Amino acid sequence: MSHTTDAAKAVCTKPSRISPKPGQTLDEVLAADPARRTWLKSGFGMAALSVFGATSLTACGGDNDDDDDTPVEDTPPSTEPTNPPTETPREPGLDPSKDYAIRFQPVARTTADTVTVPAGYQVQVLFSTGDAVEAGSTAWTEGAFPAWDVTDKRAGGDNDGMHYFALPGVDPQQGGLLAINHEQVDMRVYFPSGTFTGSFNEATATLDQKRLALSSVGVSVIEVTQANGTWSVKHDSTYNRRYTGNSAYGVGGPARSRLGATIIGTLNNCSSGATPWGTYLTCEETTSNYFDSSQPDVNYGWVVELDPQGELLAQGVKRTAMGRFAHENVAYLVGEDNRVAFYMGDDTTPGCIYKFVPTRAYDPVNRAANVNLLDDGTLYVAQFNAGGGGVWIPLVQGNAGLTAADGFATQADVLIECQDAAVSVGGTVMDRPEWITVGPNKDIFVTLTNNSGRGTNAPVDAANPRAENHHGHIIRWNEAGNSPLATTFTWSIFLLAGDPTQAATLNKPNLAGNINGDAFSSPDGLRLDPAGRLWVETDMNLGSTATPTVFGNNGMYCIDPATGVSKRFLVGPVGCEITGIAYTPDLTTFFVNIQHPTQAWPEAGRTPRSSTIVIRRADNQPVGA
Repeated sequence: MSHTTDAAKAVCTKPSRISPKPGQTLDEVLAADPARRTWLKSGFGMAALSVFGATSLTACGGDNDDDDDTPVEDTPPSTEPTNPPTETPREPGLDPSKDYAIRFQPVARTTADTVTVPAGYQVQVLFSTGDAVEAGSTAWTEGAFPAWDVTDKRAGGDNDGMHYFALPGVDPQQGGLLAINHEQVDMRVYFPSGTFTGSFNEATATLDQKRLALSSVGVSVIEVTQANGTWSVKHDSTYNRRYTGNSAYGVGGPARSRLGATIIGTLNNCSSGATPWGTYLTCEETTSNYFDSSQPDVNYGWVVELDPQGELLAQGVKRTAMGRFAHENVAYLVGEDNRVAFYMGDDTTPGCIYKFVPTRAYDPVNRAANVNLLDDGTLYVAQFNAGGGGVWIPLVQGNAGLTAADGFATQADVLIECQDAAVSVGGTVMDRPEWITVGPNKDIFVTLTNNSGRGTNAPVDAANPRAENHHGHIIRWNEAGNSPLATTFTWSIFLLAGDPTQAATLNKPNLAGNINGDAFSSPDGLRLDPAGRLWVETDMNLGSTATPTVFGNNGMYCIDPATGVSKRFLVGPVGCEITGIAYTPDLTTFFVNIQHPTQAWPEAGRTPRSSTIVIRRADNQPVGA
C-alpha cells in the first residue's frame, strides 16, 4: 500500500466494524493479568491466544504506516527455519544450460534520483502513467489535462502488481502480455496544480473530476515485444485494453445475491496474481469507493478476475467467494490432482491471512472449463499458534462464531464482513500481510510490512514477535504434506527486518532485525522465481525510523532461501516504492514497477511518472545470476 493510498483513504476512514468477542480485547486481557504488560514489552513473549480484538481496524483499510519512536526494549526471538528447503527443482522455462545461482555484486545504499542496478545490467523505461494503451488513444503530454473519456484509454497511475503472460504461437522470451495494476491517481499528471489541496477530495470534486480520478485506477493489459534486447509496447495490438474505475464488472459467487449482477468500477488495485489457467487476478485494497461514495461500500474489497487474452471473460468478474477485505495479492499452490489453493493477505494493521480452495479441480487442458471455478469453494483464515504450528479455520456460515446470532445470517454475510468473520472464529491478526508467494519447492512466504501499533492495537504473539514493529518481517510456512487441501501447516519467522547500526545508535534493540547481509525495512513486494530465488521489494513510508537516511531509497533485494543471505539488487529514485515483479520464463528479462517517484524521474525537467522498467544483463544471461 503506497502512502498516496493512505492519503486518499484518510477522508473515508470510519469506525471499525470489528466486534471482538468478550474477553478478547487487549485492555481486557491486561486487566485480567497485569503482569502481561511487562511480558508484552519484552518483544518475545508468546501469546497464549493467537488473536485478540483490534479496536483500531478501519473500514477503509487505511493503516497510515505511523512511524512512532516510543522506546521499546526487546530482543528478537530465534528465527531458525523449521523446515530447511531441499534443492530447488527447475521449472519448465528455465534454460538447463544457464547458471541461476545468485552471483551478482550488490549495489550500495543510495539516495540518488535514479534506478541503480549492478554493473553489467541495463535499465529501460517501458511504460509510464499516461502512455497510450487502447487502439486510437493518445499519449500524455506535459501540461495537458484532457477529460476522463480520453484518460480512460491511457495507462493509469501508480503502476503496482503485474504478471507476464505467454501468448499462443509467440516465443515467450521474445514477447507476451503484461497485465499491470494501477493503484492510485498520479495527481500531477491528471489534475492541474491547485485543483485540490493535497490529495483528491471527493467532497469538492465534480462528477467529471471523479470520473477522471477513476480512470487512473484499475488495470492495463499491453502486448510487449523484444527486438535485439530492447522491449516495446505493440500499440496496434488487439490485446491492449484498459479496465478502470469507470468500467462495468460482473459479479460471481455467493455475495452476488446481495451485490447484483453488475458493479461499476474497481479501484485501489494494489498487487495481483494469476491462475493456473492463465487469467489475471487484480486485488482491490479498499472496502469503499473513496473517489465516488455514491457507490455502495460492499461493491469493493474483492478479487477481480480478468482474461488478458479476451477469450474467457468479456469483462472483469468480482469473485466474491474469495472474501471482501483490503486484498493485497494472490498466490496459488497446485496439487498433483490439479486441486488448487489461492493465498491472500488483508493489508490492514492488523489483518489476517486467508486461503481459498475451489470445490473442484482445475482443468489444465480446457481453459473454458475453469470459467466459474472461483465462484464455489471454501474460504479459510489462518491461525498461527506458538510452537510453529498453524490451523486453517473455515469461514462457513453456521459454524461456531458465524451463526445468525453472531450476525452472519447467510454465507454472503460472512464474505462481505470477512474481517469480522475472521476475528470471530480466531484468525490471527498479523502485522500488515502484504505479498504472498509460493515457490517451486512449495514453500510459502509472506511479507508483514510493519505495524508500529503492535502491542497496542493487537498483542505481541509468536507470529508477530516485536512490539512497535517499525521494520516488518517475513514468515515462511509449509502446508501439511505440501497439499493445497491441508487444514494444518508449520511455520517459522524467516527474517526480522531492521538495521543493527540504527538500533545501537538509538539504543532500541527492537530495531536491529536479524538480516544476514544487506539490511532493509518494510518488506512488501515478494516473489519466489522459478529458480527458487526470493525477491523482496520495500515500501518504507519515509518516516523518522524507516528512513532513506538509514536504508537508502526503497529497493529490491535478492535472498537465498537456503542461506538467508540478502543482496541489494536495485535502488529506486527519490520518493518511490518498488513494486511489481514479472519476468520471461528463462529469467533473462525482469519487469519491475517504480511507483510514485517525486522528483525528476524518469525524465529530467518533466513531471515524475510511475513507470514499468525492463532489466536485462548485457550478456543476455539470467537476471540475478
